[in-house]
Amino acid sequence: MELDGKVAVVTGGTRGVGAGIARSLVAAGAKVLLCARRPPEVALPGTEFIQLDVRDGDAVRRTLTALPRLDILVNNAGGAPHRPLDRADAARHLRVLELNLLAPLTVSLAAHDHLRRTRGSIVMIGSVSGSRPSPGTAAYGAAKAGLEHLARSMAVEWAPEVRVNTLVVGMVRTERSHLHYGDADGIAAVSRTVPLGRLAEPTDVGAAAVFLASSAAAYISGASLLVHGGGERPAFLDAAGTAAVPGDKES
Repeated sequence: MELDGKVAVVTGGTRGVGAGIARSLVAAGAKVLLCARRPPEVALPGTEFIQLDVRDGDAVRRTLTALPRLDILVNNAGGAPHRPLDRADAARHLRVLELNLLAPLTVSLAAHDHLRRTRGSIVMIGSVSGSRPSPGTAAYGAAKAGLEHLARSMAVEWAPEVRVNTLVVGMVRTERSHLHYGDADGIAAVSRTVPLGRLAEPTDVGAAAVFLASSAAAYISGASLLVHGGGERPAFLDAAGTAAVPGDKES
C-alpha cells in the first residue's frame, strides 16, 4: 500500500471532499487524523477525530506539536457562503480569507518540524475559483489563488525536506451539492457542462491526494494538479451554435 505506516492529518475531514480524502488515505494504508470543529455524523473507519478550529492559532500549534509523528498534511478545511461583494463589509470577507488562506498557513507552520523530520508532504486543496472569476464568492476565489501561490513559495523554501503541492478542484458531488446546484435535475444540468460529463466524487480528489503524498510523486513539488474533469466548456461554443465551422478559428 502506497502510504503504509504514514500518519496523515486532514483538516475539515469529517464530510464532503475531506471525508473522501480521508477514506482514500486510509485505503492506501495511512493512519488518518481528522481535524474539525465538529465530529463526523458517521464515524469514518480507520480514522481518529481531533476537535480543532484551524483558525485558532494557539490551539493548532498545541495540537500538532503534541503529535508523535506526522508524514502528510492535507489542508482541506475551507469554504464560503454566497455573498456578493457589496452585500457585506470588508471584515466579513476577511473571515473567508482567514479560513481559506491564513488557516492553511498556520497549520502548515505548526506541522513544519514534524514534516521536515519525516521528509513529508503537504497537499493544499485549492479550487478552480482561484483561477477564474468567482462572482458571489470573490473573497473565496482570491483566497484560493493566494493558497496556490503560497504552496509554490512554500515548496521552494522548505525543499528538499518537505514537498508541497496543490490540488485545484472543480465541482464535486457531496451531501451538500443541492445547496449549490439545486435538485437532481439541476445537478444533472451542471454535470453536462463538464467535459467528462459528471461532477467529481470526493474519492476522485482523494485518489489525487494519495498520489501527491506517495513516493510515486517523489519528484513533484510546487505543482498544481487540476482535478476538474476537463474544466468548463467554453461558452462561445454554445453561443455560436451551428454557425461555428469546425476547424475555422480566428486568432
